[in-house]
Amino acid sequence: MRPSLQPLWFALAACLALPAFAQDAQRAEVIDAARKLQAPVVEWRRDLHRHPELGNRETRTAGVVAEHLRALGLEPRTGIATTGVTAVLKGGKPGPRIALRADMDALPVTERTGLPFASTATATYRGETTGVMHACGHDAHTAILMGVAQALVAMRDELPGEVLFVFQPAEEGPPDGEEGGAEEMLAQGLFDDFKPDAIFGLHVFSTLNAGQIGVRGGPLMAASDRFNIVVQGRQTHGSRPWGGIDPIVAAADVVGTAQSIVSRRQNISRQPVVVSFGAIRGGIRYNIIPDSVELVGTIRTFDEDMRQQVFADLANVAGKVAQAHGATAVAKVPDTKGNPVTVNDPGLTARMRPSLEKVVGAGSVIDPGLTMGAEDFSFYAREVPAMFFFVGATPAGQDPLKAPSNHSPEFFLDESALDVGLRALLQVSLDYLHDAPAAGG
Repeated sequence: MRPSLQPLWFALAACLALPAFAQDAQRAEVIDAARKLQAPVVEWRRDLHRHPELGNRETRTAGVVAEHLRALGLEPRTGIATTGVTAVLKGGKPGPRIALRADMDALPVTERTGLPFASTATATYRGETTGVMHACGHDAHTAILMGVAQALVAMRDELPGEVLFVFQPAEEGPPDGEEGGAEEMLAQGLFDDFKPDAIFGLHVFSTLNAGQIGVRGGPLMAASDRFNIVVQGRQTHGSRPWGGIDPIVAAADVVGTAQSIVSRRQNISRQPVVVSFGAIRGGIRYNIIPDSVELVGTIRTFDEDMRQQVFADLANVAGKVAQAHGATAVAKVPDTKGNPVTVNDPGLTARMRPSLEKVVGAGSVIDPGLTMGAEDFSFYAREVPAMFFFVGATPAGQDPLKAPSNHSPEFFLDESALDVGLRALLQVSLDYLHDAPAAGG
């Protein structure tokens, strides 16, 4: 029985499956709220999964979120960074301020899960028609934060402090030529009137089993930068390649030589580095050598000096290799503003780790190591103390290293992760608000 097909039974089973000591350690209000919200959170997630929207286009999703917040008696602010939604909950008692963030956007991926609520949506992305899918789990993040908001509102009178709910668009990046995501929300004043003492966020992750949580202090997720290289040759007929300059052969040589940047020019015993080509576009007909080939890809780093060196090395490889073929190259490295390293505040993480252990047990909270995936949550973490953690998404008993990964058209979320995520974010929020150290302490 696939967990996504039996929400009520599975949600109950997931609750009962939590370690007894973990349940006993949880706040009673967390246990009560999770039981009440299991079914609604599953249904919200399925609805969002069925109706995914790309970055800066999350109009329906933002509408669902805003309507939910209004129904809770909050006053949502909409249209931040195009489609972002925020709301502030003021507790009945004095206390600290926290922010809780969920991302809302989907990916240009055609779903192949076979789920009854699978997406059939399509959109135009970089000039091409593509399927749209919540292949990274942002539907889960949004549903979880909707549930946490409902739980905290129900506790308003006894709640110390204030909570800023942040439903963010375009975490995967805005469309070409547009601004978006966390950086744009901050640029439009997200923290101007509400500067939190801490911000928390989570991400469902295929490399962990359901029932596990991953967190570490310090660097967690890599800096991410895009690049664009256009190799310019001269068109000719495929039967007489000597009549032109072949940009396809030159581009292939650029791709091959670029592999030496990591393997031979970077000291990866210091920090890991990744250079990956994600798309190659050039030509339209089998017997015509085209004028140009476009290469796009990503660079992942943890060290700023290494990051800048990769930029320089890749631009140098592109230009010199193209020249060796008689071609030219225009290399934009990077071609947009990238995401910095996501760094968890060490003190905050050490303080809040026990809260996560209360939910799943100490043995199920693990250090995931450095993760080459990237997150624009990193921009918030540069402004205020932050903790970002992973929630296992792969069913228990299945090897998470062999499961379809985040961004795969077959990415599958074990829906017990919704219950774990809800409990974890709620437990962290309440523990922080109720047990915050005195000012200056």
